[in-house]
Amino acid sequence: MTTPDPVAERLDALPGVQEAVKWAKATSPGVPVWEHEGILCTGESYARAVKLTFPRGASLRDPAGLFNASLDGNARRAIDLPEGATLDEAPFRDLIRAAAAANEQAQAARKKPRRT
Repeated sequence: MTTPDPVAERLDALPGVQEAVKWAKATSPGVPVWEHEGILCTGESYARAVKLTFPRGASLRDPAGLFNASLDGNARRAIDLPEGATLDEAPFRDLIRAAAAANEQAQAARKKPRRT
């Protein structure tokens, strides 16, 4: 499974972001996943495109309009990159940082002790 090098390099270059492969099985090599306090995005390769899916995408601001797929759901958003397409680096980096901040906030909320 390969992800376009420029996209993977941008994700891997961000502080605290780790790449893993999840959901591997005998019939599939798995899906690349970039994480920071939870999943930031996944990368799925198709014949003529790559899809980057953000599990918390619906809660993220996207002023540059990078999200162009999975727009109807109440949780996920995705970026479909046709073969040969490029991402505008600054807005993409902002989106990843926003996803990381959302994950950090969700983790902090889970760790707060409940009042009795």
